[in-house]
Amino acid sequence: MAEKTPQKKSNVFVRFGKRIGQFFRDGKMEIKKIVWPKPKAVFKNMGVVLATIVIIGAFVFGLDMGLMKLLGLFMNVAG
Repeated sequence: MAEKTPQKKSNVFVRFGKRIGQFFRDGKMEIKKIVWPKPKAVFKNMGVVLATIVIIGAFVFGLDMGLMKLLGLFMNVAG
């Protein structure tokens, strides 16, 4: 029966270089899998986001003004 000769471990820098290279190759493959949206879909979604921001902003503004008026009522009654 033939004995196996122990394989010499490669240098730490060589192993690190191979792992870094594999990382970038894997990253490149993942980037190729991305399905980018069409510009029409991006602008449609942007419109929805902007409308939502405006609606929520108006709600928060109204809530803030209402609470300030309410606080003003209590401050005038107390003073």
